[in-house]
Amino acid sequence: MSDHAIAPTSDSWREILADLFEMTKPKVVFVMLITVWVGMALTPIGAIPWLAVIAGNIGIAALAGAGAAFNHILDEHIDQKMARTHKRPVATGRISRKAGLIFATSLSVFGFVVLMAFTNALTAWLTLFSMVGYALVYTAFLKRATPQNIVIGGLAGAMPPLLGWTAITGHIMGLPLLLVLIIFAWTPPHFWALAIHRRDDYARAEIPMMPVTHGIAFTKIQVWLYSWLLLSISMLPVALGSLGLIYAVSALILGARFLQWSFWLLYDKKPDAAWGTFKYSITYLMVLFVMMLVDHFTWPWLATFIN
Repeated sequence: MSDHAIAPTSDSWREILADLFEMTKPKVVFVMLITVWVGMALTPIGAIPWLAVIAGNIGIAALAGAGAAFNHILDEHIDQKMARTHKRPVATGRISRKAGLIFATSLSVFGFVVLMAFTNALTAWLTLFSMVGYALVYTAFLKRATPQNIVIGGLAGAMPPLLGWTAITGHIMGLPLLLVLIIFAWTPPHFWALAIHRRDDYARAEIPMMPVTHGIAFTKIQVWLYSWLLLSISMLPVALGSLGLIYAVSALILGARFLQWSFWLLYDKKPDAAWGTFKYSITYLMVLFVMMLVDHFTWPWLATFIN
């Protein structure tokens, strides 16, 4: 067989690269990076440390993408049983487990080295532990072990604002921990809404998500209760004086809308309310964190002007 016959074509290389990129879950990483940027922007610094900002984003994104890639590998057989995931690269065999493992490991090493070299050891280790928490603790164990999987494992996914903060400052303070708490409280209603929408998928894959183990009605109540908890926690940065009126009004409006969606879900007021609640939850988090930035950079000036 000639070399030409076995050499990958340009189209096949593009397909391989596209599949590897898909394994990093770029949309999820982008939403996560918004919270990283907020964590960075809220730090009490003078001149912007551009090297730390750029390296922090690259390293955190790389390790987040690596965690997503490990998720594809570990969930191969589960993904094959679910309508939402059965076309993923590893599930279909377009990317082998070995190739996926090499890619995920390489991305992990790259991200860790970038953070260690250009930010600080605290950020590098925290980001690595977060990735391991998601890829191994949650995906390999908790996801298959308990209907509280997303609550217990949610801490790993809630870390990005703290990682952004530590990438710039090198230490931990109260405000970024509040941002972590907000995402931690947001994760269960966000994911349980999706789990309700995809209950049959999870049941077929034998994953003990709450709608499978405790029923849809019980899960709807949990989404409703967590929506109230999220609204309360989202106001803590205002109560503690870290953010001002612009954020406060935004958080109240966004939280009220979340409650409306969870109310519609609880009482079946809208067709496919679970999917609507899930989609809104993504918008909620993105807009909430953007409004933190708006408040941080404009409210002090407005407050001075008003006074």
